[in-house]
Amino acid sequence: MKRLLFTEEQMRKLEENPNVHHVTEAAITYTPAFKLEALKAYKQGQTPSEIFIRAGFDLDIIGHKKPKDSLKRWRETFELYGEEGLATERRGKSSTGRKPAGQLSAEEELKRARAQIKLLEAQVDMLKKLEALERQKKKR
Repeated sequence: MKRLLFTEEQMRKLEENPNVHHVTEAAITYTPAFKLEALKAYKQGQTPSEIFIRAGFDLDIIGHKKPKDSLKRWRETFELYGEEGLATERRGKSSTGRKPAGQLSAEEELKRARAQIKLLEAQVDMLKKLEALERQKKKR
């Protein structure tokens, strides 16, 4: 699946749309109000493409699959989190889906620590083997 990247000109044009909160080279962040209106229009029988075209989006720029994929994702988010879920960004490092380190339970912290110890032990073993191989090579 090829990922669509926007040009500077396309990004500028998208940012002019009042339904767009932010645009990067690879992603569009829509306003919560637009997401909610799009869901209402969809429930009233409009197709995803119609909704996006009426909202001023050029499907040749954003991609013809974007409306359908976005509406599907927004419907799922709305079912899980309600209207508040549409207003909260759930992508990336700052997403609310991840628990910050300070909010982990003692059991989760212990599990993470054990996994990290296991990883570090494996790295030490690998370095020891590498050093042994290098010593053997020097002896030859």
